[in-house]
Amino acid sequence: MRNSTKMLLLIIVGIACIALYLFHGLNGSYNYALPRRAIKVLAMALTGVAIAYSTVIFQTITHNRILTPSVMGLDSLYMLVQTFIYYFFGSMSILVINKNYNFFISIIAMVVFALLLYRFLFNAGKRPIYFLLLVGIIMGTFLGSITTFLQVLIDPNEFTNLQNKMFASFNNVNGDLVWFAMIIIVLVVLYGWRSVRELDVLSLGRDNAINLGVNYDKIVKNMLVISAVLIATSTALVGPITFFGLIVANLSYQFFKTYKHSVLIVGASLMSLVALIGGQWVVERIFTFNTTLSVIINFIGGIYFIYLLLKESRTTV
Repeated sequence: MRNSTKMLLLIIVGIACIALYLFHGLNGSYNYALPRRAIKVLAMALTGVAIAYSTVIFQTITHNRILTPSVMGLDSLYMLVQTFIYYFFGSMSILVINKNYNFFISIIAMVVFALLLYRFLFNAGKRPIYFLLLVGIIMGTFLGSITTFLQVLIDPNEFTNLQNKMFASFNNVNGDLVWFAMIIIVLVVLYGWRSVRELDVLSLGRDNAINLGVNYDKIVKNMLVISAVLIATSTALVGPITFFGLIVANLSYQFFKTYKHSVLIVGASLMSLVALIGGQWVVERIFTFNTTLSVIINFIGGIYFIYLLLKESRTTV
């Protein structure tokens, strides 16, 4: 099957999932339910595109299909920011009640953290990308330890409210935040799309990319910043989804079997759309909200992660 046919198939399935989620069980309440469902669909679409795009480009510049942007500690920093707010200000603080404040504080904290980390490491000399990943893993573990420490000390009632921030949720998405997130994600994606051909060359490795005339260090820096902004925006909008990028990116590699990032990114984004919207419909209609979509994704993603690790270990032996 040609990639164009596969892409068309994903588009049809995506449209079917959107139509099913929007119109199933409306029972005439179009004015009330339809706009709210449309906002949730838009939030899921933005989250899916942001995670898929950032994961594919991150795996390209790291030359590793198991790593995801969350390894840089952004998810851990998001939880630290939320825990810090609940611990020092409480659940009745304006930083919690006003979701706009919470959204922008989370984005600013994550983006500033990523920019400072990248700037410090790149200015320290010619560091290999794996050194950056190692520092990211250490920072993520460090931030996670601080978060756990604060959560142990926090008031039990406050911790109960904080638990809602630990898992991604599309049920209470703020419509105003969705439009802010859409502006950020669209602008960042359009800016990064200009380098999609360079990503094809980057997948050949540093030396080959430089020999072919690509400004390797500049492209890598830009892609890392783009990845950080996209993950920060999607996480601040709905919460952390740890393994989702790993799933859709690797499924895109296996399904399309091409080196062209214009195909891989679009394909992974469409798979994200199908998985999030279809999965949310299953959570609401079949599980009747007894679980959350992020729990299901993390469960499946954890199993898939172990499978990929075992697969990589067999190929390297």
